[in-house]
Amino acid sequence: MSKSKANAYSSQFEKVFRRLFPSPFTIAILLTILTFSLAIFFQKPVSQTTSSYIYELANYWENGVWNKGGMVFAFQMMLMLVLGYLLALSKPIDFVINKLVLLCNTTAKAAFTITLFTLIVSFFNWGFGLIFGAIFVKKVIDYATINQLKIHTGLIGAAGYSGLMVWHGGLSGSAPIKAAEAGNILSMVENGSTTIPNAIDLSQTIFSSMNVVVSILLLLLLPLFMYFLGKKMKEAPLPKTNQTLQKNQLLHNAIGIEKLDYSKWFGRVVGLLILSYIFLKYFFNSEQDGIRFITPNFINLLLIAFVLIFMSSISELLQKLEKAIGSSSGILIQFPLYFGIMGIMKESGLLTEIAQYFVTISSSSSFPILTFFSAGLVNIFVPSGGGQWAVQGPIIIEASLEMGIPLGKSIMALAYGDQITNMLQPFWALPLLGITGLKAKEILPYTLLLMLIGCFIFLFGLFIF
Repeated sequence: MSKSKANAYSSQFEKVFRRLFPSPFTIAILLTILTFSLAIFFQKPVSQTTSSYIYELANYWENGVWNKGGMVFAFQMMLMLVLGYLLALSKPIDFVINKLVLLCNTTAKAAFTITLFTLIVSFFNWGFGLIFGAIFVKKVIDYATINQLKIHTGLIGAAGYSGLMVWHGGLSGSAPIKAAEAGNILSMVENGSTTIPNAIDLSQTIFSSMNVVVSILLLLLLPLFMYFLGKKMKEAPLPKTNQTLQKNQLLHNAIGIEKLDYSKWFGRVVGLLILSYIFLKYFFNSEQDGIRFITPNFINLLLIAFVLIFMSSISELLQKLEKAIGSSSGILIQFPLYFGIMGIMKESGLLTEIAQYFVTISSSSSFPILTFFSAGLVNIFVPSGGGQWAVQGPIIIEASLEMGIPLGKSIMALAYGDQITNMLQPFWALPLLGITGLKAKEILPYTLLLMLIGCFIFLFGLFIF
C-alpha cells in the first residue's frame, strides 16, 4: 500500500468518526437518554402515569450512579490505569526499552519488535502496555532520526497501539477479572438464584484452554504479520520533532524528614515489604483456593509494590503521578453514567427483555459469535472495557444462564469483541499520538489490518472451543 493511498484511506475513516461519533462522554449521555426512552416505551406499566414512571426511572438511574459496587469498580480501574502508566515511566522499564530500540534499525524489525513486546506487556496490564508501546515508538523514531534511518512511522505507531487488541484477554481484563471477584456476578443480574455462581474462576476465562490458544496465536501471528508488512512498506520520511520525555526528578535541597521524599531506598523498602506480604498471603497460604486470588485488588496491590520499587524516589513518583492521573479522567466521568444505565436496565426489567431477545435469535453455538460482534459494536460507542462490562455484562449473563452456555466462554467472547474494535476506535490511542506526535490517520490503515487478522484468530477460538 502506497503512502498516498494509505493516507486517503485513513482520512475517510477519520472523517466518518468525526461526523458520527462525538466525545465518549457525550456518547454516554446519549446512551443514557436512549435507555430512558426504551424503558418508557417498552416497560411502563399500564396502571402507571408516564410522569410518575419517569420519576421512578430517575430513581433507578440515581441508585445505579451511586451504587457502591460500581464506585469500587471505577476506582479499581482508575488505579489500574494510573499504576500501569507509572510503571511504564519508571527507569528500569526505560532501560529495557533503550536496549530493545537497538534492534529496530529497519521498519520490518521495528514493527516486529514493538508489536511483540507491546503485546506481552499488555497481557499483564493494559495501562502499562498502552504507555510502554507509546514510549517505545517515540524512542525508535528518535533513534532513527539521530542515525539517519528510514522508518515507516505510521506502521510502527500501529505496532505500539497493538496491545489494546489483546489486553481484555489478559491479567487486567475488566470483565474476566471482575467476574472472578466474589459476588460480582450475583450483583449484576435482576434476580439472585442458587444456580448463579458467586464468581467465575480465571481458569474458565483468562487461563482457559481457549484463551491460552488464542493468546499464543496472537503472539505468534501479529508480530510476524507486521514484520512482513514492514518488508513491503516504502519508508516515509521521518517527521521533525523536538518532543522529548520529561525528566521528572527535580534538584531539591531537602532538610529533616523531608529527605525521605528524595531517598533512593525509602520507597523501595516499602515496596519490597508490600511484595513480601503479597507472596506470603497469596502464594504460601494453604487457605488460598487455586487462582481465585487474582482480582482487581490483588493486581493493584502488586502494581503499587512494583511502582514503589522501580521509581527512584517518592518525589519522582509524585511528579509523574500528575501526568498519569490525567489518563484516568475518562473513567472518572464516564463510569457513573454507565452504572446509571445499568441501574435503569436492571430495575425496569429492560435487562431481562433484551436478554430474552438474544436467546430467541441465537443458539448455544451462535451466541458466543453474536456476543463477539455485538461487543465490538458496543465498544465503538463505549470505548471502555469496564464500562462495557457494566452495560453489556448483565445481558450476557442472563442470556448465558437461560441457554446453558458456560459463562466463562461468554465473558471471553465479550472481552474479544471489546478489544478488537479498539483498532477501529482511536480513543485509547490519544496518549500514543500525544507522546509520538503522530496523527490518527497515519496509524489507522495498519490498525485496521491488525483488526482483521485478530478477528480471524478470535473467531477461530470461539468456533473450535
